[in-house]
Amino acid sequence: MLKNYSTGTLKKTFFSNNKSILLNKKTSRLLSSSILRLNQTATATATATSSTTSSLNKSQSFINEIDPYQVTTYSRPKIVFEKGKECYLWDLEGNKYIDFTAGIAVTVLGHSNPEIAKIMFDQANILVHCSNLYHNLWTGTLSEKLVLKTKESGGMHNASRVFLANSGTEANEAALKFARKYGKKISEDKFELITFETSFHGRSMGALSVTPNPKYQAPFKPLVPGVKVAKPNDIKSVEAIISDKTCGVIIEPIQGEGGVRPIDKDFLIKLRQLCDQHNAILIYDEIQCGLGRSGTFWAHSKLPKEAHPDIVTMAKALGNGFPIGATMITEDVEKALKVGDHGTTFGGNPLGCRIGSYVVDEISKPEFLKHVEEKSEIFKVKLNELKEKFPNDIVDVRGDGLILGVQFDKDPSPIVERARDLGLLVITAGGNVIRFVPALNIKDDVIIEGLTLFESAVKSVLSKEEA
Repeated sequence: MLKNYSTGTLKKTFFSNNKSILLNKKTSRLLSSSILRLNQTATATATATSSTTSSLNKSQSFINEIDPYQVTTYSRPKIVFEKGKECYLWDLEGNKYIDFTAGIAVTVLGHSNPEIAKIMFDQANILVHCSNLYHNLWTGTLSEKLVLKTKESGGMHNASRVFLANSGTEANEAALKFARKYGKKISEDKFELITFETSFHGRSMGALSVTPNPKYQAPFKPLVPGVKVAKPNDIKSVEAIISDKTCGVIIEPIQGEGGVRPIDKDFLIKLRQLCDQHNAILIYDEIQCGLGRSGTFWAHSKLPKEAHPDIVTMAKALGNGFPIGATMITEDVEKALKVGDHGTTFGGNPLGCRIGSYVVDEISKPEFLKHVEEKSEIFKVKLNELKEKFPNDIVDVRGDGLILGVQFDKDPSPIVERARDLGLLVITAGGNVIRFVPALNIKDDVIIEGLTLFESAVKSVLSKEEA
């Protein structure tokens, strides 16, 4: 039985994935008041939003002006966001949106976090950048904090050192290079990498090479050689391709872009054993699922040390919107490296590292992580309830903490668009999934309000399809 998300009299119990999910009186009261309020305003909000987006408004005028100067790599809705606060965003027309995307799992402490704003102002008046030619007060501080907090959390028991970069892709590039260097110290032939179907690790050439999606890879072949692809949660598929030529295996403990797919504990334990047998580096890409997102400091913090990695990569949450990434390694990996093997101009700058240090302090607090799990239960209750209402349309509800996905039987893009019209921002993931990755400190009443809007969007789209 799942733990009740806070104290109070139990109101409703139903079942999902063979576990009882509990909705208490407080949550039911929030839901009831939210429904009443939204019933009064939903029609007006939808009409207003539809009216502004259909006319040549401020956003459209701005887009028309700047579009000719931007490369064609993104497809965006005709909205220009002007400001954000906590879990809300406002566009140029003043329309307010509940944000369940957090900038793709980035703004874990909310938009325009006041403490981070103070840090940015203060540090900008002290020192923003001095390069890695010299030490500064914050690069080492953040590195030490990441290692110590990781061990305290029950993650990566032999974590030792950190390389600081500017993004998740850069963090993964460093990890792949470190694995290659480790392999080359053993044998010139030890350079092969293993990745997994439905994974996503970035779009630079190395990271793209271990992202086996034809849509992303095909236009840029040939890619980095020596990459083999296995099936997640299928250990035999790994056994078939791993060898003494394998230098590294990279996997997300919870696949994000691929459809919010958690990887089984037993599979990861066996994967660790295979890596040990073949002296290969095990890399956990926790760029989206790590740093509190799963309800623990790392997604792999829930695993026994027999499943711990040699390298963990991170980004997204670490800067709450400020560009920063990191690659954490064991001492065995460190021994393979020497000065000049990797580098970065901006990575480890004092401004980013001071922000990261604050974020790590906040999200590693046991009480903070406990609240993430509690908020997760509210999502699970309502999303599973929605699944019961649409059993032929909703295939699955899955995920952990506040990285959750609802899988539909067909492309859910129309639901995403309808939700946006109603004032809710959600995003898709692979496999017909709508992904929920809000700020980790999102308030309970905002969750309920947003999920009520989501249910309205689902009903609106599916009822039209049935008609």
